[in-house]
Amino acid sequence: MENEVKILAIESSCDETAAAVVVNGRDVRSNIISSQIELHTIYGGVVPEIASRKHVENINYVIQEALDQAGMSLDAMDAIAVTYGPGLVGALLVGVAEAKAISFARNLPLIGVHHIEGHISANYIEHKDLEPPYICLVVSGGHTHLVNVKDYGEYEILGKTRDDAAGEAFDKVARSIGLGYPGGPKIDKIAKTGNPHAIAFPRANIAEHPYDFSFSGLKSAVLNYLNQCEMKGESYSQADVAASFQQSVVDVLTEHAMLAVRESNISKLALAGGVASNSALRQAMREQCEQNGITLYYPSPVLCTDNAAMIGAAAYYEYQRGVRHGLDLNAVPNLKLGER
Repeated sequence: MENEVKILAIESSCDETAAAVVVNGRDVRSNIISSQIELHTIYGGVVPEIASRKHVENINYVIQEALDQAGMSLDAMDAIAVTYGPGLVGALLVGVAEAKAISFARNLPLIGVHHIEGHISANYIEHKDLEPPYICLVVSGGHTHLVNVKDYGEYEILGKTRDDAAGEAFDKVARSIGLGYPGGPKIDKIAKTGNPHAIAFPRANIAEHPYDFSFSGLKSAVLNYLNQCEMKGESYSQADVAASFQQSVVDVLTEHAMLAVRESNISKLALAGGVASNSALRQAMREQCEQNGITLYYPSPVLCTDNAAMIGAAAYYEYQRGVRHGLDLNAVPNLKLGER
């Protein structure tokens, strides 16, 4: 088709080396992800230097596999897109350098994509009917944002975490109760066998900023509970701690998202980011949205975690808006949503 815009997308912001071919922002022809989870599990979390080295080893193979699976060549591409922030600077640099090299060698337009914008745009892949405006709750290992998506590429951050991101809290609590890394999926699994009301962990609310989040107090409360059990020589239930902690996080995320939807008079809510695959969060959001007449959107788990298809989806709308980057594009590890 003459009107097809074919984009090769690259994602390397943390510990997944990913490449995808996306057509017109919503049609994914390939989505290849090379995960390093097993490698970093040994250390209890992502080691930036190791992640960067593995990206260098994997990226050419991942890109070629994405092209092969799509049945296309670089000559068929209309643009190349890459995550340039936020993320681990060494990991980002590998993807950015690769994208710039391909852009220069094949004379392809280069589009730098914000990682969080990618997570938000993952919803477009499976929900063809979703269009702005809508509210999006972004919950991942590094970010917890409540965003008003006013238009493609136009975002208003309503609230964000003041300290730990939700996913970061999941990882730290999982480690403290002996579940290991990655914490999110392991807490989600064991919490199904626990009592979410067994332990009264706090739900933080910031009076003057009702859309903002804070999870450091909750994390500390869990650690204090475990320390008290140890000092008293008492045992505790892993499942109950996991379930009670998870319930506290889910209650806060759900409450703030519902408040944002009501006060903005927007009847569409999307979830994005790795924690958006949490089964308890999805169930709570479904129940609340059904009760309040809100349409809920969320991607499949593979599109919640870091992947390149979401970067290709976001890049399409940037491409349509005329966004192009030069070969001076650099990694920006602390890039804010909405910055260019």
